[in-house]
Amino acid sequence: MEKGKLDLVNNMYQYVLASSLRESDILNRLRVETGKDPKSVMQIPPEQGQFMAFLVKLIGAKRTIEIGVYTGYSTLCVAQAMPNDSYTIACDVSYEWTTIAKKYWKEAAVYSKIDLRIAPAIDTLKSLLEDGQSESYDFVFIDADKDNYDKYYELSLKLLRKGGLMAIDNVLLFGSVIDSNILDEKLKKMLPESSIQAIRDLNLKLKDDNRVDISMLQIADGITLVRKI
Repeated sequence: MEKGKLDLVNNMYQYVLASSLRESDILNRLRVETGKDPKSVMQIPPEQGQFMAFLVKLIGAKRTIEIGVYTGYSTLCVAQAMPNDSYTIACDVSYEWTTIAKKYWKEAAVYSKIDLRIAPAIDTLKSLLEDGQSESYDFVFIDADKDNYDKYYELSLKLLRKGGLMAIDNVLLFGSVIDSNILDEKLKKMLPESSIQAIRDLNLKLKDDNRVDISMLQIADGITLVRKI
């Protein structure tokens, strides 16, 4: 095994969960319900949600943006990690999926912290900028359609304060950033070549973007952390 590298598979992955995961009952129930959906692969795993909550607490975030809500697991993780006077803009285009999200947000008593915007996220982000909210957000999570990732990144960077943090999900795309043939038929239908290339392009761009500090992590399907300088 190469020094400094560890493949967390099978029993080792289960050990990590057993030794560190603190998933609440409500988060578990949301994850289980979402797991019944044919597209549940879009849901983040519980250890990623816990990691994001940790980051939000670490930087003392009170104003956040989420691009891509799905059934609301990641939004719930972040909202629960923030104080009562915090504020989250949650961007999605699906009434069906976010109806599930709202049910759990209300049960967890965080619904008042979340401003759900059902509209194309690019439009929502532009409206925030037009409203004079540039450099006013502490944390942004990007986990939506991959073809628009670069646009989400650029708009989010304008909204993020200096020293603020962005987490970009799926930067490894199940290994397809190296070899798109690795995907099974189900994932190929969800991830056309244009989406894969969009992530490859953004990964290369971030490496040399002197506006930010970055760290790409092998958590879940790959997360790049971006700190605005």
